[in-house]
Amino acid sequence: MNTPLVSIALCTYNGAAYLAEQLDSLVGQSYPNLEIIAVDDRSGDDTVDILRRYANNFPHRNIRIYVNDENLGYTRNFEKAIGLCTGEYIALSDQDDIWETDKISMMLGLIGENILAYHDSAFVDEDGKLTGKKISDVRNCYSGNNSRVFLFENCVLGHATIFKREMLQFVGRFNDTVIHDRWLAYVATNNGSILFVDKPLVKYRQHRNANTNILQQERANTKKSSSIHKMRFQLDIATVLVNYPFNKDLAFKQKLLGLMQQRMESYTSFRLAYFIFIHRKVLFYIPRKSALSKFNIVLKFIWGYKIKSLSLFNVDR
Repeated sequence: MNTPLVSIALCTYNGAAYLAEQLDSLVGQSYPNLEIIAVDDRSGDDTVDILRRYANNFPHRNIRIYVNDENLGYTRNFEKAIGLCTGEYIALSDQDDIWETDKISMMLGLIGENILAYHDSAFVDEDGKLTGKKISDVRNCYSGNNSRVFLFENCVLGHATIFKREMLQFVGRFNDTVIHDRWLAYVATNNGSILFVDKPLVKYRQHRNANTNILQQERANTKKSSSIHKMRFQLDIATVLVNYPFNKDLAFKQKLLGLMQQRMESYTSFRLAYFIFIHRKVLFYIPRKSALSKFNIVLKFIWGYKIKSLSLFNVDR
């Protein structure tokens, strides 16, 4: 049986509350040939002690622990962890989820000629109890090689991914503007194809301290962004993506970016709204919304920065 080395890049930061449960699911994987690269981002709790205990108790899982000299942040920490991996395949892991025992074995068996594969995940609450919802209930999950899909949205979550080491030659440096999993999806669709596996192979924990909030749960410290802040952020993301050196469909992406830049200097941006409207099926493929809701999203692009910057319009709408 061919069992190439699979590296699991595990990033931790103050994760003591849930880490042991996740580590149990990692060391308990049915796939035999693993290394676990754990990179801690200067935790102030017992996270590193827990990692060291598991490394001592499960030497056959080859758990290697690195503690950063300074806090790198979520995205940069994953960049470092991936760079330390030596496997032919690389899978990403958060510190607070729970993996199904056959996750790695199943994904390796299905990835085929695709450069990256990812799967569905089941939402669980803070106590690990199923909520009855999956990622695929709130997002359309894409398979294929069309990178336009990821210009505005993302459906590929890091904890669900496994990719071939060959993809690293195209990844380059991570950018804090674009979260690492969306960047990997964009890179993969520009240089190959991705596969969605319609099986929930991770229990994806939703809690107040999680880095992502897909279910849009209310949190005590959550602040709504203003419409002009969102506009700037959309432009920043588009700029990073369109400047990627291995882009396919570059003319299309440059036109979109140009229209978004013009929007920042205008009261209205009808050309941008029309461009997005005629390409809405691909640009808004991921949001699991009605056609009317997507049309309403398109309408918001009519307004330019100058009118949004007026106090009357500078609200979250």
